[in-house]
Amino acid sequence: MDMQSLSTLAGWIRESDSTVFFGGAGVSTESGVPDFRSSSGIYAGEGGAERYLSIDYMHEEPDAFYDFYRKYFILTGILPNPAHLKLAEMEKKGRLSSVITQNIDSLHQKAGSRKVIELHGNGERFYCERCKTSYSPAEVSSGSGAFYCKKPGCGGFVRPDIVMYGEVLDFGVLDRALGEIARADLLIAGGSSLAVYPAAGLLARRKKSSRLVMINLDPTAYDREADLIIREPIGRFMAEIQLESR
Repeated sequence: MDMQSLSTLAGWIRESDSTVFFGGAGVSTESGVPDFRSSSGIYAGEGGAERYLSIDYMHEEPDAFYDFYRKYFILTGILPNPAHLKLAEMEKKGRLSSVITQNIDSLHQKAGSRKVIELHGNGERFYCERCKTSYSPAEVSSGSGAFYCKKPGCGGFVRPDIVMYGEVLDFGVLDRALGEIARADLLIAGGSSLAVYPAAGLLARRKKSSRLVMINLDPTAYDREADLIIREPIGRFMAEIQLESR
């Protein structure tokens, strides 16, 4: 454990009036959620997995899309890890303004975080494209092939409430995220390769006086701008941060 970095980050959090956490897939891998780009991730296992999460593929191959989605995104027994729990604790103690996440797994909310901005939607919400009826993961998880609306007289295709490849991010969500980043005195980016745009480009909107902390096992394009770089598993590292309430 890098105790010097741990002490430095804890001190910066105490000094900050507005701390924002920006997280990617690596935040959830310690919970057992597969990531995308690592050697053991979804892309390595499937090859070209971006195609399977495109809006065109979903509509052209709905049965294959749902089989893929059930395999990788409707997971049971997945619980928040120490990173999620520490961020929820920070919010409760008045030490965290918001979480901005690229993940769709709801683990931040399950850990107790309330100020969560989901850039790519929520993979546990489903809705009918035709009548907008909502469905739960339990309702769509069984069986094989595509899932269609059960409302009498509808039968529309039911999709996950996420941003697919080929779709644009919600402008309202983007605006909220940009506002949080622009106000932050301390921006902690963790578990993200920062390779997916436009989400990764949001970090460029931080104010010049803010501090940027990178917690990631591998290098990122933002490392040269960072005030502190931590090469530790994010859950194990964040679990050690000790903070009193504001």
